[in-house]
Amino acid sequence: MLYGKNDQSKKSTYLQPIFGSGASDRDIPKYKLGADPIEPRIAYQLIKDELLDEGAARQNLATFCQTYMEPEASLLMGETLEKNAIDKSEYPRTAELENRCVNMIADLWHAPEQETYMGTSTVGSSEACMLGGMAMKFRWRARAKAAGIDILGRKPNLVISSGYQVCWEKFAVYFDVELREVPMTAENMSLDISDISSYFDDYTIGVVGILGITYTGCYDDILGLDAVLTPYNQTAKISIPIHVDAASGGMYTPFMSPELKWDFQLDNVVSINTSGHKYGLVYPGIGWVLWRDKAYLPEELIFSVSYLGGNMPTMAINFSRSASPIIGQFYNFMRFGFNGYKAIHQRTHDVARFLAKTVESTGRFTLYNAGEQLPIVCYKLKDESKQEWTLYELADVLQMKGWQVPAYPLPADLSDTIIQRYVVRADLSMNVAEEFAEDFKWAITKLDDSRFLREKDDDRRVQGFTH
Repeated sequence: MLYGKNDQSKKSTYLQPIFGSGASDRDIPKYKLGADPIEPRIAYQLIKDELLDEGAARQNLATFCQTYMEPEASLLMGETLEKNAIDKSEYPRTAELENRCVNMIADLWHAPEQETYMGTSTVGSSEACMLGGMAMKFRWRARAKAAGIDILGRKPNLVISSGYQVCWEKFAVYFDVELREVPMTAENMSLDISDISSYFDDYTIGVVGILGITYTGCYDDILGLDAVLTPYNQTAKISIPIHVDAASGGMYTPFMSPELKWDFQLDNVVSINTSGHKYGLVYPGIGWVLWRDKAYLPEELIFSVSYLGGNMPTMAINFSRSASPIIGQFYNFMRFGFNGYKAIHQRTHDVARFLAKTVESTGRFTLYNAGEQLPIVCYKLKDESKQEWTLYELADVLQMKGWQVPAYPLPADLSDTIIQRYVVRADLSMNVAEEFAEDFKWAITKLDDSRFLREKDDDRRVQGFTH
C-alpha cells in the first residue's frame, strides 16, 4: 500500500516500509501460491530472511564447490543468466567461448596433437561422468558384438575404487552396469592396483581412476594403472580404457604437480572429466568432459538437432541451461592465466599445510592427508575408544562458531573408521585459517572442559551419597 499526505487512499511517492507491510505481518506462501503479488523489494527481503540461519557458505569446509568469485565475474555472470547454452546458433559468441574453454583444458591435459580431441561443458562432474561412462559402454558394446561376445549374456561392468563419488553409483543404476569396487584399505587409501587384473574380463567397459578421492583427497595411481593395462590390453579380446574422474584434481594438478603423469600423456587414458566449479574457481555448476580422440566418443551419442534456425551437434544429457557458468569459466581462464591459477593454488596449498600442522600439533589425531596432493586436511582420532568425545561432537562444537566441518565413516571395509575433513578453497585465506585454527583449539578445550565438569559432578554426587 502507498500512503498519501493527508489521505491514505491517495498515492504518494513514499514506498510502504518493508516491515510495516501486510506481507511482513503474515507467513509467506510456502506450499501453495499466494493469491496476490508481493512488492519486489519486500519479496526480496522476506526470502533473504528465510536464509538467515543457513550458515555462511565461506565457512563451509565440507564442500569442494567454489564460494567466492571476483565482483567483475559475478557481474558478468549475472548479466548473462538469460543466455541458453544450448542455443549455439542464437548465441554464437557464447558457443565460441565454450569452444575456447575446451581447447584450453585440452592443452592443460596434454591432448595429443595427432588425434582429434572432443569435449563439452556439462552441469558439473556428475553429468560429465555419465557421458564418460556411456561412451565407454557404447564403445564396448560395438566392439563386443564384433568380437562375437554375447552382449546380453550378463551385465557389462566398470572397475573403480570403493572411494568413488555417488555419481558413479547413479551411472551404474541408470545405465545397467555392474560396479566392481576395489576396496580401499588402511594401507592403501586409493585404488589398489596390486591385483586389479583379477577384476577384468570381456565384459569390462573400462576402469575409473580418481584424481582426488572425495573422502581423503588422495590420488589414484593412474600411471601405475596404465602400466598394468598396457600388457593386459595387448592380449585381451577387448582392450580396457581408463576414464579419469578428475572432478577435483583436473583443474589443480596441472598447475601444482605438472610432472605427474595422469592425463592424455598415458596411452590408455581415453576420457577425463573435471568440475569447473571446484578448483576451476567458478560458482556451481559447471563441469567439463573431454575425449582424447573422436574414436572414443561413439557417433550415436552425438545428436544433430535442428533448433531455432540452425543445425547443431549436442552430446550432453541436459538440454536448456544458462550459459552463465561457461562465461564465468572463460573469465577465470582469461583473467588468471596459468601463473594466476598456480599462485592461487599454491597459496591454497600453503593454507592446507598450515591447518594440517595445527591438527598435528594437538597430538590427538592421525593425519590421512596433510595437503600433500589436493589441499585437503583429513584425519581421525588417535585411540578413539579411549577418547571422551568423538569427531561428531567436535563438528558440533565447531558449528557453534559457524564452521561446517564434516565427520563421516570411510567406505566399505573401512566403515568403522570415522574421519574429519577440511576442504581448503581459494577463499580460505591465511588470516581466516588462523581464525579457524584458534576456534579449532577452543573447541577441543571446550570438549575437554565438558569432560572435566562431568567428572566433577560425578565426584560431588558420590560425596553427597557418602555423607
